[in-house]
Amino acid sequence: MTISSGSDLSVEDIAKAAKAAFEESQLLPSAIRKDALQKIKTQLEHSKIEILAANKQDMEAAQLEVDAGRMSESMLKRLDLGRGDKWDSMLQGIQDVAELPDPTGAVSYASELDDDLELYRVSCPIGVLLVIFEARPEVVVNIAALAIKSGMEMYTSSRNAAILKGGKESNRTAILLSQAISLGLAQTPLPATYIQSIQTRAEVSMLLALDQYIDLVIPRGSNSLVKNIQNNTRIPVMGHADGICHVYLDESANLQKALRVVVDSKTDYPSACNAAETLIVHTSLLETIWPEVARALLTAGVHLLCDTDTLTALSALPSPTCPPNFLSNVKASAASDYMTEHLSLTLSVVTLPSLHDAIRFINAHSSHHTDSIITECSESASAFCRGVDSAGAFINASTRFADGFRYGFGTEVGISTGRIHARGPVGLEGLVSYKYVMRSKAPAGHIVSEFGSRENERKFKHAPITATTVPF
Repeated sequence: MTISSGSDLSVEDIAKAAKAAFEESQLLPSAIRKDALQKIKTQLEHSKIEILAANKQDMEAAQLEVDAGRMSESMLKRLDLGRGDKWDSMLQGIQDVAELPDPTGAVSYASELDDDLELYRVSCPIGVLLVIFEARPEVVVNIAALAIKSGMEMYTSSRNAAILKGGKESNRTAILLSQAISLGLAQTPLPATYIQSIQTRAEVSMLLALDQYIDLVIPRGSNSLVKNIQNNTRIPVMGHADGICHVYLDESANLQKALRVVVDSKTDYPSACNAAETLIVHTSLLETIWPEVARALLTAGVHLLCDTDTLTALSALPSPTCPPNFLSNVKASAASDYMTEHLSLTLSVVTLPSLHDAIRFINAHSSHHTDSIITECSESASAFCRGVDSAGAFINASTRFADGFRYGFGTEVGISTGRIHARGPVGLEGLVSYKYVMRSKAPAGHIVSEFGSRENERKFKHAPITATTVPF
């Protein structure tokens, strides 16, 4: 079940318990984990009315904070568990994760080093996760599902244990979600301390120093949250500080695709990290596609922060063709706008003369999350995907597709913009590392001193072995 900091456990006790639970769970069979996920899903379904009522209270309290200027509108929107299909997607994510193949125990390299001496590289879980998030209460369920699932039978059955810390703005919702998870886990052999929760910033600060127990920190929230964590721990941190995503209108862009992709990238969910924040327009499109895209964006209520060229092109339009909000929603941009994650219906716009200039601009201003090109030229598409240094490079598709659920990962623990280990939406495969497993079948075992370059010494075979799982 979930353990909260309201117990008598100290912060170090919580970390030790998580490490012990991780080690204890190594030999539990896969069927137990799948059953646990089904039980959690059932408990959440039974508690839906109470959880959404608590979420409504959290939303009402958060609205007061927004009205007082102490919370952003984007954080308020992220808090809403009843928005659209978020609740159903959360439950579907649990089901999808339960049905995914086990990510650990897979062999990615196998070699016979010598007669009867075999080497295997085998995927295994990372260990104990400390997950710190703001606003998004569904993260409690997402992380729990992935932590429980990430393992398989035999010695590779270990899975990632998790310690969760949510923001105070989602506290009522998170508590009830945690209780449902607890009731589900209580019906299984999984250790009681497998998923634990903490409540205070002080506890987070203490946990960030316990690198002997915690293997990975995953922050989900604002730039300030992520940067603060990155600067205050020796534990590896996986996440992203900003979601500054771009859409580039190439000179061969198709108008219909441009309209659909740009508007969706900006307006589908403006406060999401995969929403577009900057539109790049090829110079040749200033009098053709750009005015039509601008009209569509303005009609959708978007505020445009335009550079000189795009602003001049719009100002030259006949007044009858301009949307009524043209004067209020179109402004000149500042240099800082292209380094800003707006998280609202605001879009920065810049004109550039070539694809290569666009790639250079994106790499200099992007947060390396997701960037998209609208083009009918296969050479431009290929160059864009090779040149843009981001976790996601899309062709004629909305940046909003950058999501673990949409990728088929079931759910995700977040988006990684790093270049080592996991990148992009992080699902089950992003929560595993690997170990090397060696087995000698020789009667006397194998020792290194028998190998060498001299004539009478043994030589390594390094013969490939065909294997997808360890055969023992």
